[in-house]
Amino acid sequence: MIVATPDPAKAEGRVAEKYRDDLETDGFVFSHTRAMAVNPEAEQAFEALLGAIIPSIGLRTYEIATLAAAAALKSPHCLLAHGRRTLRIEALDEDEVVSIARDVADGVLPPADVAVLRFAAKVSTDAAAMTDSDSQDLRDHGYSDRQIVDIALAAAARNYFSRALLALSVPVDEVPGLSPRVKEALLSPLTR
Repeated sequence: MIVATPDPAKAEGRVAEKYRDDLETDGFVFSHTRAMAVNPEAEQAFEALLGAIIPSIGLRTYEIATLAAAAALKSPHCLLAHGRRTLRIEALDEDEVVSIARDVADGVLPPADVAVLRFAAKVSTDAAAMTDSDSQDLRDHGYSDRQIVDIALAAAARNYFSRALLALSVPVDEVPGLSPRVKEALLSPLTR
């Protein structure tokens, strides 16, 4: 990445907090954390957006939408980070994460979750082709109007973040704590 990022030894304020979080959890500062530290106000606004989205749909649905969008975008950063996060918070189990990453979740996840996967993938690959029938599919699976909007926002937010990392050529870090099976599955969308 050609963009210079704040030095962890000299970081202050919110940047220092984000760096400290990575250091305490993983022993190093992730490249994506450093890239977003160049504009901490934008990173904070992104976090605020997520804070407004997650309460209505819950962490499980948010992570399903996030993983589906990251897979459709072929974003290794977000696939690995959110695959790990999803397992850590126990929103999904390993088999569910692998099924999402390998695009074989139908029959593994409940139909309502599969509807979120389809919706988030389409937001990420062909949003201009979406119609009311895409939202109706979510409604038919029990999602409220607020939840439909927040699922769309979750997928769109992942597009924003993933595309920024890809556009800046942010290096992909080794993400600790993933089994070889899960890591291989999470990276499988990159070859589809």
